[in-house]
Amino acid sequence: MDYVQNIIFLLLAFVGIGLFIRNILKIKRNILLGKSENRSDHIAQRWLLVLRIAIGQGKMMIRPISGLLHIIVYSGFIIINIELIEIFADGILGTHRYFGKILPASFYNFVTGTVDILSFLVLIAVTIFFIRRNITKVSRLNSKDLLGWPHMDGNLILAIEFLMMLSLLIMNASDSTLQRMGIEYSCGFFPISTYIFEQLFSSFSKESLFIWQKSTWWFHYIGVLFFLNYLYFSKHLHIILAFPNTYFASLHKKGQLNNLESVSKEVKLLIAPNTDPYSAEADDTIPEKFGVSDATDLSWVQLLNAYTCTECGRCTSNCPANLTGKKLSPRKIMMDVRDRIDEIGRNIDKNGHFLEDGKQLLGDYISTEELWACTTCNACVEACPLLIDPLSIIIDMRRYLVMEKTDAPNELNIMMNNIENNNAPWQFSQSDRANWTKE
Repeated sequence: MDYVQNIIFLLLAFVGIGLFIRNILKIKRNILLGKSENRSDHIAQRWLLVLRIAIGQGKMMIRPISGLLHIIVYSGFIIINIELIEIFADGILGTHRYFGKILPASFYNFVTGTVDILSFLVLIAVTIFFIRRNITKVSRLNSKDLLGWPHMDGNLILAIEFLMMLSLLIMNASDSTLQRMGIEYSCGFFPISTYIFEQLFSSFSKESLFIWQKSTWWFHYIGVLFFLNYLYFSKHLHIILAFPNTYFASLHKKGQLNNLESVSKEVKLLIAPNTDPYSAEADDTIPEKFGVSDATDLSWVQLLNAYTCTECGRCTSNCPANLTGKKLSPRKIMMDVRDRIDEIGRNIDKNGHFLEDGKQLLGDYISTEELWACTTCNACVEACPLLIDPLSIIIDMRRYLVMEKTDAPNELNIMMNNIENNNAPWQFSQSDRANWTKE
């Protein structure tokens, strides 16, 4: 019978981890549909960013309540995986509490006690998160850009985390009660789960406790595999992608915009009239498109940003355009990019290559009204706890509107015409520039 359980365990691991790897490779494929961009510079500085932002949660405590709760969940997620290692060891070897048999009892009790306490803290944290999302209704977690699946996704992930932590506590409590019965089968130290379930489990028979222990063990294991594959459909991909996203984040000063290389070269030719535009030095392939109209026009870093977005809404809640009633939501920009590149990926999966679907990011997902509402203040970039940059996407899409479609607000067109004709943004000639000094 033990061999049958081992085989089932390994089959589930093979299927679950195999599907997870396949889904991660699909996401990698989708990200690499973006344009190339070199982010291989300043390696030491980038690793420091990962340590400070992704591992150290350096920007989370700007909002103390949600920040502290998130750090509890994050810390618990990392440390509780120690127990997951033991679950895999037991599942493969057909043992129970394998590490408890080979490690010093004091050390093993310290580890299991820590895991037990953190499991309870995570349980409390996700409960508070659920209350904030659904009962007290924190505004940034209930805005209209989260209607439908995004809101349901947030609740589902909280429910999954709650059930997984509860199963872990019940499993530990079963073990603890079996220990008190003198059963050598169990070992470890479980202060919280014992306290919570002591009265309930003390009346259970040995056979019932074995059933509770084994069933919650299997529930937790299957829950982990389910959670891994649910990530593909969820905003919680940031659990994995937060680390590469912070590593490849822009190191430029906020507010510093990149230049289009093709435009820069053309300007240099204009200000160096002796340069032969047809020389080898000046030769440059004419770009297919200026700016961005669809998701595949974005760089792979921008697509990585979109998949890393946690939908926490800190960007939108700090956006002055959104706060004054404009249509723009930086969170929605990132969600739209992710939805569109997912749609393109499914198109490729279905047809073997991308088959033109008559859609694009601009217009079908993101409107020009949203793009021109942005004040380029960088509040969204500053607020993001994972260094995501919605502004770069907005700027690139504006470039397409201006350079490909000559589609800009009238005020901006007037200013650009004045610069072209008068070398100044104001509507008077160069000879009148100094007239204000005469008054």
